[in-house]
Amino acid sequence: MAGWTLALCACSQQAEQEPKITGESEVMQQTHFAQDLAFLKQHTDIVELRDGSSVVAVAPAYQGRVMTSSYDAVNGPSFGWINRPVIEQGLLPDEERKGTLQEHIYVFGGEERFWLGPEGGQFSIFFKPGLEFDFDEWHTPAPIDTEAFAIASQTETEVVFEHEAEFQNWSGTVLQVGITRTVRLLDREAIEQRLGVALEEGIELVAYETENTIRNLGEVAWTKETGMLSIWILGMYPPAPHTKVVIPFKAGSVDELGPQVNDTYFGKVPPEYLQVEDDLLFFKGDGTYRSKIGISPQRSKGVAGSYDPDSGVLNIVTCSEPKENPGYVNSMWELQEDPFSGDVINSYNDGPAEPGADPLGPFYELETSSPAADLEPGESLTHTQTTIHLKGEAAAIDRISSQILGAGLDEIDSALEK
Repeated sequence: MAGWTLALCACSQQAEQEPKITGESEVMQQTHFAQDLAFLKQHTDIVELRDGSSVVAVAPAYQGRVMTSSYDAVNGPSFGWINRPVIEQGLLPDEERKGTLQEHIYVFGGEERFWLGPEGGQFSIFFKPGLEFDFDEWHTPAPIDTEAFAIASQTETEVVFEHEAEFQNWSGTVLQVGITRTVRLLDREAIEQRLGVALEEGIELVAYETENTIRNLGEVAWTKETGMLSIWILGMYPPAPHTKVVIPFKAGSVDELGPQVNDTYFGKVPPEYLQVEDDLLFFKGDGTYRSKIGISPQRSKGVAGSYDPDSGVLNIVTCSEPKENPGYVNSMWELQEDPFSGDVINSYNDGPAEPGADPLGPFYELETSSPAADLEPGESLTHTQTTIHLKGEAAAIDRISSQILGAGLDEIDSALEK
């Protein structure tokens, strides 16, 4: 069970040994958006953002989480991974949560959720002060697990949520936080502006951005000495046998920029699952092997993507980044020498935590993080993430992938196939 939770969170505890590779995953049943929307509405309130046929489903009770989206609200595919059993079960009384995964986290799924870091280390908000960094003591704070976000305003294409919360980190510092989260559906023109490419008429697409702000509501500053928070946005997607994550990064020497990729979160990722070039990497999103990778602020280009040749869908995620590197929180489950040496972009591939175990999903994730929030009382920090799903003629998608991710479809298809 510990491995399941670590897998979901894509957290930073390094495994003592690598789990066995379990082989090819089965092709997952692709659900339709309309089916998922009907299911979600049976169990929680859903805000639907619509622009023509494009639609995004947002759940206020799940911290304003984007549960799924589609370019065709009636007949289109559903892009988010949704954990139906947990949603059907709902929130349990405290006494029924004991001894279950829900005691530590509710795994609702969803293709873009709001979290806060760090997860581990002396400034963690997932462990009470002084406790050991092990699974029994790990708990997702209620404000990013079970508390609903209130709707502050809403239009046909945008919804704004607000919430106030208090966290105590492992070192005992209390942080009072104001949260504002905006989910905004983007039209074709806005997507072209963000990507810097022209989109051909035949391309089907849906895209949205989330603008996530945290504000220091306390009376003392958040500092490197007492602990700071960061905004952590995670997207969960259904895996497929040939899905590959593609992340471009800045080329350069290790002496100058540091490692090309952090590939030791759960033990080193084997070459069957990770291929690293001079300025580009490919990582499997097939849901068969629990592994995670990260890109540092020195290397990040602020973009990641994935492509499934069977469905023909290209996914692109971008995020805002400061010009300078002020430090990113480190989520390793240990007392850290450098608590602000974390990653900007991460990807996680789900799979069994140990031989014979079931995966949590399976699913795979694309994630981005803000810098650590060095905030005086009343100050705020904002992190924006954009998610884009595209489908169309192979030549058109190839041009977009080549320009944005630095790899064409043939290169993606052939990667990790040796």
